[in-house]
Amino acid sequence: MTPEITEGQTPAIQAPQNGMDRFIAGIEWIAAGFVGLVAADIFISVMLRYFFSYSIPDGYDFGRLFLGILIFWGIAATSYRGAHITVDLVWENVSLKYKRAIDIFATLVLLLVVTVQTIMLFDKVVQTRAQHVLTYDLQLPTWPFFLVAWLGDVAAVLLIAVRTFRLVFYPHRVNEEHVNDPVE
Repeated sequence: MTPEITEGQTPAIQAPQNGMDRFIAGIEWIAAGFVGLVAADIFISVMLRYFFSYSIPDGYDFGRLFLGILIFWGIAATSYRGAHITVDLVWENVSLKYKRAIDIFATLVLLLVVTVQTIMLFDKVVQTRAQHVLTYDLQLPTWPFFLVAWLGDVAAVLLIAVRTFRLVFYPHRVNEEHVNDPVE
């Protein structure tokens, strides 16, 4: 039995209920891990430079490659929840029926755009591997980093497809544990 939530209350975060919810939560944890990895890379690089006048070999390359990975996994994490920045001037002033139609249309457009982006990024992975692009100091191949970023984009396409499906057939399942609190 689900406890009733009154206006102004924030529901407690519940454990994922099924396989798809666990998959979604896993994508969010992977994105959070890359945030930590980028933050650690920056922090360690700055501390080593400031206190020891030493830089990590390929520190700049790792930083930019990890940041690229973070961006694509972040797209995956925010796309399902709809937690990205939005301007809802029209949406706020229409009936529930039209809100749902706007949500479905917007999610379909997002699905199209991210699918095309995923196809183009896969081409970039293939080209980077074929051209044997390497990091500057350690001469490591960069294509595996591009591949991990592409996997984040694939995860985004899957999550947007799941969001679209749920918006059409199970609208109550989308964002059920998240409350949209306006920023004041």
